[in-house]
Amino acid sequence: MDRVPASAEQPAAAQRTLVLGSGVARAIREHARQAYPDECCGALIGSRGIASAVLPLPNVTKDGPRRRFLVQASDYRAAEARAQELRAELVGFYHSHPDHPARPSRYDLEHAWPVFAYVIVSVRQGEPMEMTCWRLKDDRSAFEQERLDGADD
Repeated sequence: MDRVPASAEQPAAAQRTLVLGSGVARAIREHARQAYPDECCGALIGSRGIASAVLPLPNVTKDGPRRRFLVQASDYRAAEARAQELRAELVGFYHSHPDHPARPSRYDLEHAWPVFAYVIVSVRQGEPMEMTCWRLKDDRSAFEQERLDGADD
């Protein structure tokens, strides 16, 4: 995977935070473990900077799920519908990086939207490890790392 540099870290006071609610990190890690050696992907549902639920989504990439993921428009709509059912909103997406660091790839940069948080979990030899969170800059030039609370759940 081609990694793209993250922009310089923001000062602590300005840095945004995504909070993973109870069981969310555990659900992401389990999905990543089950999908290995392929990438998993899913939606993060919640509100006001808190992801309170996940919706695992099928990885339908034609480029090979080992190194890429793709969310179909119909799955995106299903994630928005699930968020509405929960009286919440779609706050972002998660995916795994099998045997690679939890840093965004060039592909991730090219397919991201500025309004969402992106959680990446590194999976090494089948075991989920580091989990990070990123947000695309408004000008789409790079990701900024976001603070992630609750990733050790």
